[in-house]
Amino acid sequence: MRLMRNFALSIFTGLLLSFSWPVDGFFQLIFIAWVPLLWLETDLKTENKPRIAFLFYSLLSMLIWNVLATWWIKNASFGGALMAIVANSLLMSSVLYFFHIVKTKKGERYGYFSLIAFWMSFEYIHLRWDITWPWLNLGNVFANQIELIQWYEYTGTFGGTLWVLICNLLILKLVKFKVSGKPVRSTIISLALILLFPMLYSLMLFHQYKEEQRPVNVVIVQPNIDPYNEKFSGLTSTQQLIKLIELTNGKLDQKTNYLVGPETALVEYLWEDRLNESSDLKYLDSLLHVYPNLNILIGASTLKVFMPGEQLSATARKFGNTEQYYDSYNTALQLDHKGNIQIYHKSKLVPGVEKMPWPAVFKYIEKFAIDLGGISGSLGMQEEREAFFTNDRKYAAGPIVCYESVYGEYVGEYVKKGANFLSIITNDGWWGDTPGYKQHLKYGAIRAVETRRSIVRAANTGISCIINQRGEISNTTSWWTDDAIKATINVNDKITLYTRFGDYLGLMAVYFSIAIIAGMILTKFTAPKKYASI
Repeated sequence: MRLMRNFALSIFTGLLLSFSWPVDGFFQLIFIAWVPLLWLETDLKTENKPRIAFLFYSLLSMLIWNVLATWWIKNASFGGALMAIVANSLLMSSVLYFFHIVKTKKGERYGYFSLIAFWMSFEYIHLRWDITWPWLNLGNVFANQIELIQWYEYTGTFGGTLWVLICNLLILKLVKFKVSGKPVRSTIISLALILLFPMLYSLMLFHQYKEEQRPVNVVIVQPNIDPYNEKFSGLTSTQQLIKLIELTNGKLDQKTNYLVGPETALVEYLWEDRLNESSDLKYLDSLLHVYPNLNILIGASTLKVFMPGEQLSATARKFGNTEQYYDSYNTALQLDHKGNIQIYHKSKLVPGVEKMPWPAVFKYIEKFAIDLGGISGSLGMQEEREAFFTNDRKYAAGPIVCYESVYGEYVGEYVKKGANFLSIITNDGWWGDTPGYKQHLKYGAIRAVETRRSIVRAANTGISCIINQRGEISNTTSWWTDDAIKATINVNDKITLYTRFGDYLGLMAVYFSIAIIAGMILTKFTAPKKYASI
């Protein structure tokens, strides 16, 4: 009976986390989702069960959450989905296990503080290392309730994570006090304040925020080319480009400032030292001479040759058996009528699909693991973000490519480089008609709030749209349709606190975690030893 109860509590947390998740979840459930598992942790400690037991139950909770919230990855790669779900669940349950150890050794107050510090540290690291997969970072759960998280412009998603964990711990305390007959009034008041104040403050910000009227006229194209059967094999790059341009008929005019196309709209591999020889770019150049005020921001696949003596990147690969090297990139380009071409290389790459983790170490096996439509191996990257400026420097776009839009501080780096609006170019068709592409869209709305930048979103398949500086989504296209949007957005030059300081809450959690671990190690080696009496 006790065993069944333990399983039920573990499963309940997994289900509550899953059913709170966007796009169809009930976000309110996130505030109680951790309570069953934390109650189970207390019971296991009281019963003096082996610590490893909590690792097992927490792993079950995390597996349920990962499976139900991100099952759609299998549509792109079953093996990739299996690896992502299992690895992420193991990492999450390990964090909870370390919390359990600290709580067992140091008591409740110290233990629950370590839970917050360890979990936020995990999210912080998960945004930065080579096996990054921050899709389920807790602050993302409110992506559907953008009016309730306007304060993310100060904290980013880490503020949401902190909010969720504190509320769960207060509800756990409330339940424990109620069961034991202790007074609960002060706990109820604390919970009400911490739960409601951020919501009310956010609603005030939402209704008071007004965009400065600094309009940019944009046309967004969604060509809707099947990524499996047409994108990289069925249609030529020129055929795809012609379709894209035909969709702009009746949309472009002399007042249009930007034409935005999706990720890898140009699938012909472009050599970056010979871009002027590309037939696709010549075709776009002819359009720019008809509309001289136009800038074209579009995705492409590009290649760079390393000159003799030039330092090679960790992802450089050889031309056959020669001694010459090159890199392959998922690229954003901006073109204007004066012949200027600005280049940005996507640098937050999808692990296992676009990048072998730690390529300098696993360079010699990556060709067997990654196939990029004719090119095997990890894509290249660039060290810093970049903003694409117009000739008059009046407008500057942050060219975010697909997966990069999940990373708050990373997106803020475009703004620090001068971007006064953001563009997300993506291809979400890999996942099919699932919650995946919808979640991806909603996460982009969080970036708009964090940076207070309007976003132009161009998807090959998925949803293309406009997102304003409050995170409201408009002018949306439908799933699996070819379409073009004509719209006006406002640019903004102001820098939010979050953009300026990034994931400072996560970094603070890392410092606290180090202090907790160091304190436990120090205690272990400095505690007086017990000697048996003779």
